[in-house]
Amino acid sequence: MAGEYEETLLKKHYYENCPGCKVEQRNATQRGFPIKEIISIWIVVLCTALPISSLFPFLYFMIRDFHIAKREEDIGYYAGYVGSSFMLGRALTSVFWGIVADRYGRKPVIIIGTISVVIFNTLFGLSVNFWMAICTRFLLGSLNGLLGPIKAYASEVFRPEYQALGLSTVSTAWGIGLIIGPALGGFLAQPAEKFPNIFSKESLFGRFPYFLPCLCISLFAFGVTIATFWLPETLHMHNYNNKSQADSYDALEAASCDSNAEDKKQEIEGREETSKESLIRNWPLMSSIIVYCVFSLHDMAYTEIFSLWAVSPRKSGGLSYSTENVGEVLAISGFGLLVFQLSLYPIVEKILGPIMVSRIAGVLSIPLLASYPYIAMLSGFSLSMLLNCASVAKNVLSVSIITGTFILQNNAVDQHQRGAANGISMTAMSLFKAAGPAGGGAIFSWAQKRQNAAFLPGDQMVFFILNAVELIGVLMTFKPFLVQRRA
Repeated sequence: MAGEYEETLLKKHYYENCPGCKVEQRNATQRGFPIKEIISIWIVVLCTALPISSLFPFLYFMIRDFHIAKREEDIGYYAGYVGSSFMLGRALTSVFWGIVADRYGRKPVIIIGTISVVIFNTLFGLSVNFWMAICTRFLLGSLNGLLGPIKAYASEVFRPEYQALGLSTVSTAWGIGLIIGPALGGFLAQPAEKFPNIFSKESLFGRFPYFLPCLCISLFAFGVTIATFWLPETLHMHNYNNKSQADSYDALEAASCDSNAEDKKQEIEGREETSKESLIRNWPLMSSIIVYCVFSLHDMAYTEIFSLWAVSPRKSGGLSYSTENVGEVLAISGFGLLVFQLSLYPIVEKILGPIMVSRIAGVLSIPLLASYPYIAMLSGFSLSMLLNCASVAKNVLSVSIITGTFILQNNAVDQHQRGAANGISMTAMSLFKAAGPAGGGAIFSWAQKRQNAAFLPGDQMVFFILNAVELIGVLMTFKPFLVQRRA
């Protein structure tokens, strides 16, 4: 009896010191605006998003410098393989990292993910050939599995009334990272050519012209890695299947005979039953993941195609932009997206709901993308003005869609399954996003060779195919395909 009493005291001490319980208790009593949590999630997500697309503005020139493409029109094919290697690596490991996050906590996975950015993003900037670039990007994707756990973390660390804001923070930081990353890549690539008074051609940055943007992102990731050691853990790591704990819990029940304790025991038993449910059979989860994948395929293909289209020559239907010009457009887009997501999206989502917001954003994206080939016919200030407005609008609409699907996914499962659920989501999304750059690069190269075709010549075909994918995603947001979990 004394042994059981000691175990009961130990269990009580464990509950009082459980990181997840502390977070829940803090959230229950906290009434202020969760600015600290927003900043924490923001910098972690930004850290993992920056390296994903930072290469796109200079990837065309990087592939050219590797001398692997025999013709200029073939550069897009090889650029697609480099862009896809990251997503392929993440697709193979996302479920594993989700399971690790559910078993050992969100925090260890987050730390490993930020460390991988420091190491492999730096090595990518030092790539001397095509295969080194492929391998470093693949390893970066394989070890950077924190996006799924950080979404689970965001849904747990915020109170219910701020959950939309929390998941909006994830998608906003993700969207900003996918825009600021290319902006940094555009501004800082080839520094010896752009800033010859600061960087000589014989210096490290002259010999490795694409290392500077990668180094800046890796230094930021190093600072984020240090900061993540102070993140609170939100996962309850109570081992309910442990026999000694079960026995001590029974002793506590017999001693207290308290109705609240009985309720808690029933809740635990219910959680054990729920944990045995198959996530694959959870149609609200799976339908939201499939919709998310379709839109992710579109977004990743658009991200690569936009940069390739902007830097390609006018004779091929492009804009003849430099990497710096592309960086300026994407930096403006990032600022506009930041303002919208932090000020307007939570209000719009509260009024319309996540499904309706995603649906409307998808519909509006179609005529917007159809206008891009006609924007390329302009020049001077009118080109710059319209292109910036279109880019801001497109990125705002894309991130609104992704935020809505984030909310649906995390509402479709209980806390103890969120890591695995988001791991499944990341695996499926990564496969689609791996197809995005490869398919986008191939379609772009093919379209460049049909400038005089009678039907949708040149880049008109590229944006037509992007719109076809977007339309499929919009149609899938309707019932009976997409359903929400009943409260």
